[in-house]
This record gives sequence, C-alpha cells and structure tokens, in this order.
Amino acid sequence: MNEFERMRRRAEMVKKQFPQGTRIELVSMNDPYSPVPSGMRGTVDCVDDIGTIFPTWDDGRSLGLVYGEDRFRKLTPEELEEERLAAEQAQQPDMGMQI
Repeated sequence: MNEFERMRRRAEMVKKQFPQGTRIELVSMNDPYSPVPSGMRGTVDCVDDIGTIFPTWDDGRSLGLVYGEDRFRKLTPEELEEERLAAEQAQQPDMGMQI
C-alpha cells in the first residue's frame, strides 16, 4: 500500500470516528504556540481528506487537530448529559426571592 492510500484510509477512519457534531475535549496539542488550552471543549465541524479534525472550540477558536499528533478525546454520554443540563439551567430565569 502506498503512502497516499494509507493516508486516505486513515482519513476515512477518522471521519467515521469523529462525525460532524461530535463533542471533544483537548488533552494536549503538539504545538508550543497553540492558542487552544488543554481542557478546552469543542464540537467537530468536519474532517478533511487527510484526517485533520476541525472543531469549533467553545471559546470560538477553530484550530484543527492532527490525528495521531494532538491528544483529545470524545466526551462521554455522562459528560454530554451534564452539558445539556447546564445549558438548560442557564436558560432558566432566576427564580430567586422577590420582595
């Protein structure tokens, strides 16, 4: 198998593993000038034809991740539920004491 075919297969695998809308968290980025801090969460927008993952980070940035170089993980179902509940709670009006 040539290098092109190997990269194509890896990109297809990454696309299946991280489809659009997947929530991820950055563990570390192999870039000393990286503007994305460890622990930042984001949502996958797309994966390109060489397997680079392009999320929109929760802070609004959009720096891509290199599969096999950068370290990141999918959020667990429990973490996704926590995010959903937090978002719901943030939308609720404050029902504090009214005088």
